[in-house]
Amino acid sequence: MIRLRRPIRGGTVGRRFTLLYAGVFLVSGAGLLGLTILLAGGVSSTQPAPNGTTTTANLQEHIRALEDQLASVHDEQNRQLIMGALIAMIAMAGVSLLLGGALARRVLRPLRTLTAATRRISADSLDRRLAVEGPADEVKDLADTIDELLGRLETSFDAQRRFVANASHELRTPLATMRASLDVAVAKPDVPPATVALADRMRTQLDRVDHLLDGFLVLARAQHGALADTAPVGLRDLVGAALAARPAEGLTVTVDVPEGIEVEGSPALLARLVGNLVDNAVVHNEPSGFIAVSAFTRDGHAELVVETSGEAFEQSQVDRLGRPFERLGVERTGSSGLGLSIVAAVAAAHGGRLTLTARPGGGLRATVTLPLAATVAVP
Repeated sequence: MIRLRRPIRGGTVGRRFTLLYAGVFLVSGAGLLGLTILLAGGVSSTQPAPNGTTTTANLQEHIRALEDQLASVHDEQNRQLIMGALIAMIAMAGVSLLLGGALARRVLRPLRTLTAATRRISADSLDRRLAVEGPADEVKDLADTIDELLGRLETSFDAQRRFVANASHELRTPLATMRASLDVAVAKPDVPPATVALADRMRTQLDRVDHLLDGFLVLARAQHGALADTAPVGLRDLVGAALAARPAEGLTVTVDVPEGIEVEGSPALLARLVGNLVDNAVVHNEPSGFIAVSAFTRDGHAELVVETSGEAFEQSQVDRLGRPFERLGVERTGSSGLGLSIVAAVAAAHGGRLTLTARPGGGLRATVTLPLAATVAVP
């Protein structure tokens, strides 16, 4: 995203424009006042003394007194003019800052509009465009360039999603053929035990590949942003179904999900979200560990929290778990690395987010925030 308000060498662009305009006003005003003082000092002069041969002594003394009085008045006028100039400079400094700020805001207003419009465009709304109308100036050129960039990004994202979905669908057919061939080969009479063991190992690997392809399909669907089958879904029902499908043998499971907490979205994707959270909590745990599932509402959103015990990790390591194929302890679990990335994608598709936190005593705290359904009364 383009950030036009990034600080540049100690200040924003608006402050720099303000200081520039104020400096120009001050320099111009100082030059004008200096020229005024110079001209005022040049036109004032004292009267020359008359010739002593044509005047009396009293007249000369009176003229000298008048000359001294005129010089004093001239000095006082100069002092008043300098003080007035200083006061005018101070007032002009304040006015220059105000005018400079107003001019800077006026000049940068189109850029702020472009920035706000660009920030509202995300990966799920790349079809939107700025479509700035007006004269063909620098601002319109910038907006047109951003629109072209958004078009290229939209094409790239769509091509990536189509490739993942199509490749996952196309690979299912050869996998099914390979699995059927193994079953036919093993079903024949007098098959050596070594061949049966090899077929079992291959079937296990085929199941893992099939699970990986299924994850690709769900991830592509969640990232597409089109949720046609939306309905209110209760979190308590999703958690119960996920725990029933994934028994947590040897683990202590506590559930604190009140009735009536419903979120709006795709039931299939939300079930996969909760299922992946529970599956991750079971797989990435320690023997005789615990799983704590809770939910509550806050600020019009539902928060589903899944805490687990396990090995202690740094927060920098945990922050990477929301990306595809990022795993911790893969040598023990052998997971595909798509579980939490699917959770993050499904949450984002529903207007929510996934937050992962490393617990101080070891283990992980996963928090999914989702908007509440419109029918839910928020306390």
